[in-house]
Amino acid sequence: MAANFNKVLLMGNLTRDPEVRYTPKGTAVCDLSIAINDSYKAQDGTMKEVVTYVDIDVWGRQAENCKQYLTKGRPVFVEGRLRLDQWEQEGQKKQKLKVVAERVQFLGSGPGRSGGGTGGGGGDTARSARPASAGTEDTPPPPSDDDIPF
Repeated sequence: MAANFNKVLLMGNLTRDPEVRYTPKGTAVCDLSIAINDSYKAQDGTMKEVVTYVDIDVWGRQAENCKQYLTKGRPVFVEGRLRLDQWEQEGQKKQKLKVVAERVQFLGSGPGRSGGGTGGGGGDTARSARPASAGTEDTPPPPSDDDIPF
C-alpha cells in the first residue's frame, strides 16, 4: 500500500478581512485569502513578479481568533492540508482547491499596534482541532496532540 502525505506550509499577506460563518451545529468557520509573492529573473534579464492567491478555511476557536485579530494586509503563516471542493452550479461541475488550516500563526503587528499586546507581535498562534461533525463530514479532523505517540 502506498503512503499518502498531505501537508501545506504557506506564508503570505491577507487579501481581505477574515469572514466568519457558523455551521448549523454552531462551529465557527473562517474564510481567509492570502497572496504569496514570488519573483524571478526572466530570460531578457528583467525581474518578474508572480502572485499566487490561496483560499483557506479555518475551523473552531482558531477561526474566531483569526476574525478577532487579523485584518487585510496582515502577514500570516499557515500550516494545513489541501482539499478539493466540488459542486454543481447552473448545470456545470465546478471545483476549487483550498487549504484547510490546522494552525495559523499571526506574524508582524496589526494595524495601529507597536508589535506587542494581545493578538499583536510575531509568534501569536491560534490553534484548535476541527470537530469531525463540522462542515465536511468526509474529511477527518486533524489529530490532537494527545493522538501523537511521542
